[in-house]
Amino acid sequence: MGRINGSNLKKAFWYLRRNGFKNTCYAICERLGERESYVYSSVDSETLRRQRERAEEYSARFSIVVPAYRTREPYLRAMLDSVQNQSYPKWELILADATEDDSVARVVKDYRDERVRYVRLLQNRGISENTNQALGLVRFPYTALLDHDDVLSPDALFEMAQKIVEEENRGRKVKLLYSDEDKCDGEQTRYFEPNQKEDFNLDLLLSNNYICHFLVMESCLIKELGFRKEYDGAQDFDLVLRAVGRLLGDESQIAHIPKVLYHWRCHEASTAQNPRSKQYAYEAGQRAVQDFVDCQGWQARAVHLKHLGFYDLEYQAPIFQVRKDVGAVGGKLISRGRIAGGRLLEDGRLLYEGLPAAYSGRLNGACLQQDAYGVDIRLIQVRKECRELFEQAVGVPYVSLPGEETFDASTLPGDIDIPRASLAFGRAMKEAGFRILWQPSFCRKIREAGKE
Repeated sequence: MGRINGSNLKKAFWYLRRNGFKNTCYAICERLGERESYVYSSVDSETLRRQRERAEEYSARFSIVVPAYRTREPYLRAMLDSVQNQSYPKWELILADATEDDSVARVVKDYRDERVRYVRLLQNRGISENTNQALGLVRFPYTALLDHDDVLSPDALFEMAQKIVEEENRGRKVKLLYSDEDKCDGEQTRYFEPNQKEDFNLDLLLSNNYICHFLVMESCLIKELGFRKEYDGAQDFDLVLRAVGRLLGDESQIAHIPKVLYHWRCHEASTAQNPRSKQYAYEAGQRAVQDFVDCQGWQARAVHLKHLGFYDLEYQAPIFQVRKDVGAVGGKLISRGRIAGGRLLEDGRLLYEGLPAAYSGRLNGACLQQDAYGVDIRLIQVRKECRELFEQAVGVPYVSLPGEETFDASTLPGDIDIPRASLAFGRAMKEAGFRILWQPSFCRKIREAGKE
């Protein structure tokens, strides 16, 4: 169940100011109805022992970059300990310290490990430029980003090294890797809000930085891109978007490890605990998305959604004209006030099934545009060049509703298996190299029987 505390009351107040009373009531009801059942289980000692033994088989080496500024001693020690306790030993940590005094330096002196490289910066030039100075000192092929008050799980680097080797054995060179993450309280006694992420999903990424932590990138790529000072607050998001822009067309270079390897510490000064404390970060995120859109040559405008840090694209022309990669757009079907059709997973399950239509869903996902393996064909628009594929997969011609591009679902036979036909079309589109985009704002009500 959602917790009532000072921080959450503060968030509710700002949400009310932005979105009004009705939306705030829905949001509060949704949060109060949530059940916190997550328990983080650390890797057992025997598994870590086996990982240490296997580490010699892997050649990957990591430079961990940590920009520090006035880091509280307990948080700094926890971060350093989490790196030293890694089961995979082939790393260096570059700690670039912009603190005015020697408080950070005194702590680092206690860590007599030649792999820990402390660098005192002459002045604090902001998170991006401070990190760029650290990047200039990177020596190893892969660079990992770690915040000065967060911690890694003890198997984080081993999992990254193992994934790199697995992909190499498949003939693929990965250049960007990310893992799942969770949050912890300031004392690191409670873990919550696990972010169990999807494999690479371009349009979801354009909605929010779901990749976030733990991020590892090929060093030559991250050095070439660097961080941009004008995006401070969303500098990681801007970096990821520009890296993805380079890798589009060969997305096998992007790898996801579906395991929590990073703990994002929440305290009053952090954006994780108090989103309003860094409003500028969300403005910078919007500009980062807009920059990506502009670089792709899309006619679209990045806009804020009602949730801070989440965005939507408003296309200035028909989407099939703007984006040649999108072959179909699916919408959200509502029955009796709940989601009854929309984005389908590869196994045929309906994502957000039964969720009240006014709710946002886990991590606000039900509000976000995202790529889909398949969408419910009862509410779909298909690019003209792909309509023959639709007929082959679904078994009926693509007939549009009068005055629209939307498929006329009344032409479907009464005994058709909707999920099966929807997934068949999804497979055909994937094989043809097209994306299927799910847009929750494309929404219609259906009768209980499933007909419009």
